[in-house]
Amino acid sequence: MSKGLKQTKSRLLILDVLDKADKPLTAEEIYWLIQNEEDPINLSTVYRTLEVFLNKNIVQIPLMKDGNKASYILNRDEHHHYLVCDKCHTMIKIDFCPFDEFEKQVEQLTSFTILKHKLELFGICPKCQRERK
Repeated sequence: MSKGLKQTKSRLLILDVLDKADKPLTAEEIYWLIQNEEDPINLSTVYRTLEVFLNKNIVQIPLMKDGNKASYILNRDEHHHYLVCDKCHTMIKIDFCPFDEFEKQVEQLTSFTILKHKLELFGICPKCQRERK
């Protein structure tokens, strides 16, 4: 851990969970994954730690689950786009960025310097579609 932060057990646990995650996780999901540890931490500690990590740019919030719950990923200096199921809230990472050329065109047309963008597409995943029938 860097960025001037002390290495505490709770910080290292949270970093480990986020490092192993294959999707963004809410504070509650992180909390439940840590409960299997020998010395679990409180949910309030998870929230405080994530806030510190956000302020130090160690984590990012790529999207909001259920429309209001923040989910977190490690900041690996790359951006992500997701498909999100409105029913089960499954998130699927899109492995390409359709906006590279679009950003350049928008910058040329507006003289606006674009620093980042997010794309979230919402719908119903194949599993939930099958369950609806």
